[in-house]
Amino acid sequence: MHWLRRSFIAGFFVVVPLFVSVVAIIWVFGLVDGWTSPLYERALGRRIPGLGIATTAVMIVLVGAIARNVIGRRVLQRGESWLLRIPGFRAVYAPVKQLVAAFSPDNESGFKRVVMIEDAKRGFVLGFLTREFTVDRGHGPEPLLAVYVPTNHLYLGDIVIVDPAHATFPEITVEDGIRIFLTGGMALPTRLRI
Repeated sequence: MHWLRRSFIAGFFVVVPLFVSVVAIIWVFGLVDGWTSPLYERALGRRIPGLGIATTAVMIVLVGAIARNVIGRRVLQRGESWLLRIPGFRAVYAPVKQLVAAFSPDNESGFKRVVMIEDAKRGFVLGFLTREFTVDRGHGPEPLLAVYVPTNHLYLGDIVIVDPAHATFPEITVEDGIRIFLTGGMALPTRLRI
């Protein structure tokens, strides 16, 4: 029963985000195609398949351009704060946004570097530096690192708090680190420089 429960939970966390992502993409493309097809058909005199997909791609690029602009970023943040007040929307949107943001190269709060730490039980473990912080236990601030160690694909894992002296930073980019986890270690270089 223990194996069955763990396998079900692992499978659930693999299937549900994949299913939600595919359904969301199909829905967005269908929605935009449904809005734009009649307009294009009237303007061009006939239906041209694929214009909805092209329009969706252009819209995504435009939203990205607006999001990178200072004023546009503020407008999007205001709209997002209104949407986050909706209880059902917040429960789905917030975790998905955090997961996507973790992999974004422009995000300052995402994965910062690949970290290698030595675990007494598992040996050397690769993870991603997510936060540097301090703890004060009465002797002044002590620096610590929060390292995310994926255990099942990338969106399930452990947070390991480690002293910076016990962490090394191999010359692996975050993108290569993600590739290493997704391939089960097969993309690991034959020689690491630290």
